[in-house]
Amino acid sequence: MYISVFSDEMGLDFKEALPIYASWGLKHVDFRALINGKGIHAQTNEELKEIKAMLDEYGMKATVLQSSLCKVHLPDEARVKAEMEKLEGLIRASEILDCNMVRSFNFWQHKEGEPGLGDLAMRPDELERVMEMFTPFVNRAREAGLIFGIENCGQTPDEVIAILEAYKVPGWGLAWDVANMFEILPEAQGDCIEYFTKALKYANMVHVKARSILPEIDNKKVPWDRVLRGVAATGKDMPISIETHNPPTSPLTKEEATKKVYDEIKKVWPASAPPNVMEAIAVKPKFERPYKDNPVNMVVVGLGMGKNRCAQIVDTSGIKLYGVCDINEARAKEIGEQFGVPYSADINVFLNDPAVEVMYIVTPTGLHCSIAEQCMNAGKHVLVTKPMDVCVENCDRAIALAKEKGLMLGVDYDLHYRGPLTELKKAVDEGWFGKILAVNVELNIKRTPAYFKQNGGWRGTWALDGGGAMSNQGIHEIDRVLTILGQPKRVRASIATQTFDIEAEDFGSAEWEYENGCRVRFMVSTSYVASSWYTRIELHGTDRAYLLCQGGPEGNHIYWFDDNKWSEEAPYPVAREWQQGSDNFAYCLRMGTKPVVGFENGRNARYVLDKMYESAKNGEGWIEI
Repeated sequence: MYISVFSDEMGLDFKEALPIYASWGLKHVDFRALINGKGIHAQTNEELKEIKAMLDEYGMKATVLQSSLCKVHLPDEARVKAEMEKLEGLIRASEILDCNMVRSFNFWQHKEGEPGLGDLAMRPDELERVMEMFTPFVNRAREAGLIFGIENCGQTPDEVIAILEAYKVPGWGLAWDVANMFEILPEAQGDCIEYFTKALKYANMVHVKARSILPEIDNKKVPWDRVLRGVAATGKDMPISIETHNPPTSPLTKEEATKKVYDEIKKVWPASAPPNVMEAIAVKPKFERPYKDNPVNMVVVGLGMGKNRCAQIVDTSGIKLYGVCDINEARAKEIGEQFGVPYSADINVFLNDPAVEVMYIVTPTGLHCSIAEQCMNAGKHVLVTKPMDVCVENCDRAIALAKEKGLMLGVDYDLHYRGPLTELKKAVDEGWFGKILAVNVELNIKRTPAYFKQNGGWRGTWALDGGGAMSNQGIHEIDRVLTILGQPKRVRASIATQTFDIEAEDFGSAEWEYENGCRVRFMVSTSYVASSWYTRIELHGTDRAYLLCQGGPEGNHIYWFDDNKWSEEAPYPVAREWQQGSDNFAYCLRMGTKPVVGFENGRNARYVLDKMYESAKNGEGWIEI
C-alpha cells in the first residue's frame, strides 16, 4: 500500500499543486477536478500528454482517476448518455496517463438517513434496476481494462458489496471512504471488527478525510492505526488517498489540513504487515499504570520496525517516547518529527542523557547485542526485538554484562503478551492433554525480492539476520514451543533456498525429540503464494488435542478437543494483562518485578536454533541439546 492525494484538495489547479505535493515527498497523485479548469475526463489528448510530462518531471505517478462517473440516482436516458461520454473520456485519460484505476459510482445515491439508503443490499428489484443502467458501463470499462473502485458515497458499504458480488469482476473493489456514514453504521458503534473485516475483504482503495483523523476538526475519529494495519495485512497494493474535504469550520487552510492529514497518516503507517487481518484490526486493551505520572523514558533505536514500536509506546500508559535514533539521519528526522520527539543518528546523544532509562533496540539482528552492550555500559536498561542476536555466544556476552551491571535486559517476543500462548501453556502445565505425544508447527509467509533488498539487504544474511526463514520468522514458533514444552533432548533440521537470491534459507524444516518421547515437527517458508502470515499448530496428547490456525483459509480459530468434540472455549481462560513487551518491561522496571520475557527466553530460542542450523549444515543428523 502507498499514500496518494487528490490533486485538487488544496483548491489549486494541478500545475500549482503538483510541486507542493512533490516537495512533501509524495510520489502518487489522484486526479479529479481543477485540472486546466475542468475534470480529468474532459481533458484533450494534448492536455493529458502535458499532465503526463509534468508528472514525469516531478517523479510522480497518477494512481487513481477519481471520477464522478455515474454519481446520480437512477437518471433519465440523456444523463446516462452523458455519463457514457464521461467514461470514454476516462478511458482516454487512463491510456495516456498509464493509470487504469478509476473511482466510480453506480447510479444509486442517497443522503445519510434518507429513505431508501441501504435498499440496494436488501431489495433484488432495486439492484436489478441499477444493474440495467450500470451494466453497459461495466462492460465498456472491462473492455478498456479499467479497474473500478466503487465508493460508499451515497450508499452504504453493503450496497457497494452487493454490486461487486453481482458482477464479480477481478480486481474491482470498494473505494472505501471510511469516514462516509461511519457515525450511522451500526457496526461502527462498537469495535468495528465485523465492519472492518468485511470492508477490507472488498477494498481496492481507501480514502482519508480530515474529519476522520485530525484532532482540530470536531468529528467522529476513525481508528486509522487499525485500518492501516488491516490494509497491510491483506497484502493488497492499494492506494491510501488523501481526500481532505477541509470543512468551512476548520481552523486550518486547505493546504495546512492536507499536509496535516498526510503527516498523521505517516505517523500510524505500519512498518510491516501484521500476520493476519483479525490481529491487525483487534482493539488492543489499554491498562492504566500506577506510575503513569512518572513514565519510563524510552528511546527507540532502529526505525524500520522500530516505527511500529514508537506508535506502541505512545499508546501505552506509563511509558514516554523520549527519542528516536537511526543511522539514516533523514529517517530519524522524519520519524522524530512525526512523533514530536528528539532524534539523532548518533546513539551517544541519548546514552549521555541521564533522563533516558531504556534503549529499545530494533536494528538488524546481528547488531542487537553489540548495541545492547554499548547501552548497558552507559547505564541504560535494554529491550531488544527478536531474535536476541545471530548466535548464542553474542547473547551470553550481553547477559553477563547485564548481570554485572545490575540492569534489565529483555526480548520482546510478543506472543507472550496475548491470551493464546498463556492459555496453552496453562493447559500443558495442568496436565490437561495427558502425556504430550506430538506437536506440528507450520508457518507460511509471502515475501518478495524487494523485502530482502530493503535497508541494505541485511535480511536473509547469516551475519545480520542470523539465518533466513527460521531465524527471522520461525523464531516466534521456536520460542512458542520452548515456552510450553521446555528444551528438547535433540534436534535435526534441513534448510533450502528455493525462491530468493539470499545467503540463507527461505525454507526450513526440523524435528525435535524430548526425553519422554514427544516429537515436534517444524516447517517454515517465506515463499508462500498467498499474502498472509499463515500459522497452523497442532498438539495432541494421550487425552486431548489442540489446533490453532491463523491467517489462512480456515480463518482465525483455536480449537480444543475434549470429550469427543471440538470447542473454541479454552479450558483455562486467561485475561490479557499487557499491551505488549514494552508495557511489561516498563512495569517491571518501575515495580521491581521479573519480566514475562527475560533474556533467558531470547538465549534459549537462539541456542536451539543454532543447533538446528548446525544439523542442517552438517548432514542433517541429530544434534544433542
